[in-house]
Amino acid sequence: MQYSGTVKWASPSNIALVKYWGKHGRQLPRNGSISLTLKECISETSITYRIDSAQQGMEVDFTFEGKQNPAFSNRIEKYLTSIQDHLPWLRNAKLNIESQNSFPHSSGIASSASAMSAIAMCLVDIKRTIEDTIEIDTELSSNLARLGSGSAARSVIPLIGQWGACDLEGSSDDHAIAYGEFVDPIFHNYHDDICIVSAAEKSVSSTAGHGLMDKSVFAQARYTQANNRLYAITSAMKTADLDQFISIVEDEALTLHGLMLCSEPSFVLLEPNTIKIIEAIRTYRKESKIPVCFTLDAGPNIHMLYPAAYAKDIADWRDTIIKPFCHNGRIIKDEVGYGPNKLH
Repeated sequence: MQYSGTVKWASPSNIALVKYWGKHGRQLPRNGSISLTLKECISETSITYRIDSAQQGMEVDFTFEGKQNPAFSNRIEKYLTSIQDHLPWLRNAKLNIESQNSFPHSSGIASSASAMSAIAMCLVDIKRTIEDTIEIDTELSSNLARLGSGSAARSVIPLIGQWGACDLEGSSDDHAIAYGEFVDPIFHNYHDDICIVSAAEKSVSSTAGHGLMDKSVFAQARYTQANNRLYAITSAMKTADLDQFISIVEDEALTLHGLMLCSEPSFVLLEPNTIKIIEAIRTYRKESKIPVCFTLDAGPNIHMLYPAAYAKDIADWRDTIIKPFCHNGRIIKDEVGYGPNKLH
């Protein structure tokens, strides 16, 4: 058996509205989560492969943005070894993996989600070639992405991804499901202006943060709270109740960072300009009555969310008031997108 070729995929980051924080077993979530799939914050990954049954053992060469990255390379190799039960041909594969991001790596914009989902899409595409099938298996793609980075499970889903077993039909701990068809269309092109407070690599990894939940005195209450908020936000999104949506989204962001502050050891990822942007958004919303809100991932950078219809209204205020708080004035103007794309 011999196969060779090159596959290339672009896969996006996502921004969680109800956060996944805490895991167990083989990368399984302690609570359900839901996210907006982004459009512009992507990882592009190519895998040149040679699979030969005569080859003993897997060989991997990984470069990130044209350079060797030993830490991430070791992570990728461990990941590929761990999923050989799903893709046995990896045991006889030589892989050259090249990846690059359209946004700062490891700064709290879910770069692992885009990177691992792009790798998963490439691997499932190779599997499709080997098995001579037509369709990409999205459920398997999400499952494999999850095993690399939990939130990556949602990045292979268009528009809105829900992950974690709950009362929502079809939900699963193993893979994310598409939820876009169940919400009001206002969320199908929702905007996300990502305010880069800091482009530096964050001081504590998300993996370490998840691990600290295991001994948190707030853990069980948090998992209950998150699942309750998941039901509440899906209800709000069905009816376009933006007041309820905003309340939950902002509370979730602050809860996530509150858990970090209360962990043992504790850590602080917010920066002074993060707080200034939060205050500016809340003041502007109160004065303008425009339904703009904020959320954060595990980092200092603000995701400013609002309906597409308000883009022109917000632009001048954003560039005048918010931009000065951003590192080198950088704001990534993103919006909800349709998930991974195969590149040629």
